[in-house]
Amino acid sequence: MNFVAIDADKSAPGRRFGSVSGAAWLLLGLCAVFSVLAPGFLSGANLVNVLLQATILLLLALPMTLIILTEGLDLSMGAVLSLCTVVLAVVQIDSGSIVLGLAAALAVAIAFGLFNGLLIAAFDLPPFVVTLGTLGAAQGLALVAAEGRTTMGVAEGLRWFWDGSWLGLPVPLWLAAFTWAVIHVLLYHTRFGARVFALGGNREALRFGGITVKWSLLWVYVLGGVCVGLASLLLTARVNGGHPTVAIGLEFDAIAAVAVGGTAFERGKGGLTGTVLGVLAVGVMRNGLNLLSMPSSVQVAAVGAVVIIALWIDAARGKA
Repeated sequence: MNFVAIDADKSAPGRRFGSVSGAAWLLLGLCAVFSVLAPGFLSGANLVNVLLQATILLLLALPMTLIILTEGLDLSMGAVLSLCTVVLAVVQIDSGSIVLGLAAALAVAIAFGLFNGLLIAAFDLPPFVVTLGTLGAAQGLALVAAEGRTTMGVAEGLRWFWDGSWLGLPVPLWLAAFTWAVIHVLLYHTRFGARVFALGGNREALRFGGITVKWSLLWVYVLGGVCVGLASLLLTARVNGGHPTVAIGLEFDAIAAVAVGGTAFERGKGGLTGTVLGVLAVGVMRNGLNLLSMPSSVQVAAVGAVVIIALWIDAARGKA
């Protein structure tokens, strides 16, 4: 049986504008509010900073979109990302090689993604419980590996992946654009992408078509591991080292961005366009609240409120 990758972005213009436009309106509204309340928000330097900060979140939110499309969840991304920054920094310092450091970080991230996928797909365990457990494991390993402190002294060349530019654009934007392009092709132009939508919208159709659901689900979590490994390169370059708790909570922002972007937690509805807008909306909110000197607790509460509103709107659409 052949499946065609159909998503709200392509198959139903009304649905597309119903979900994506909500994130777009939120983004425009936040920009309008902070342009008035936060001096310097619309400055060129600050807008570039918003885009740069959003690149790391985007690398987590893109695979999170696929995971949520399969009616799954990955709570371990932030902790695994923190662990990967420590691994990358330690291996790079010890070996003197950025390539080996990145390879080690990717290996760790992929291992966690593979472990999550195996438990969820092969043993049919709840994604929430599995990834909550691996969150704790990754956080503990990060604290042990870093001995509870920041690992400093990475090579100067590593900073280029955050501060450098290529063809006039910052390197993080190139990496984020490349990752988006690859996942876009996978989701909309391959059988793998069609199966991702079917896993959330019509899982039985895959089984009747003779397609192994478990393998398709496994690769979704492995892809998440790959993206976490790539994100660790940017985050390590940004903080100039590895820290065992530096990314704790980023998985929450990634889930928020996906929810704000209109991807449903069931029925296999959603897409990458909304996720990009959701990432920008969360990034603008964080940046604007920072400029207003709001404490981190207020920022978390604000993002949480947006998630609740997004879920309420999603539930209302489901009843419509």
